[in-house]
Amino acid sequence: MARLHLDLPAQFQFETKLNVRVNDLNYGAHVGNDNILTLCQEARIRWYRSVGFKNEISFEGSIGQIIADALVVYKGEAFLGDELNISIAYTDVHKYGFDLLYQILRTSDQKEIARAKTGVICFDYEKRKVAAIPAIVQEKLLKLN
Repeated sequence: MARLHLDLPAQFQFETKLNVRVNDLNYGAHVGNDNILTLCQEARIRWYRSVGFKNEISFEGSIGQIIADALVVYKGEAFLGDELNISIAYTDVHKYGFDLLYQILRTSDQKEIARAKTGVICFDYEKRKVAAIPAIVQEKLLKLN
């Protein structure tokens, strides 16, 4: 079976640092596969806040975001107490959303721990259906370039 591959951009628009906590670990004493997506979510929320949004579910009115798909490519192990640098770039903007690409590096040695992609779709939480990207989101994305 072919392995998944994820190309990353030359430039990222945001980065943040997170420490590996005990609840991020699995029985192998390293960050569990499910917790990579949790770390990406925390980084994503920080990214949204840095561009002026309160959180993931309140871009404009009742429109926020949902994750339509996710891909993780593991490159190395991270352990309790490791400081991780998570970089984020957006790409493939379309009528209803965009993709976010993540690179996770251990800061002490710059070892790549994982790469990830999440497909973001705008969602109207009041109407419970997919929504077009609000103009305010498009404007904020354009300002990042």
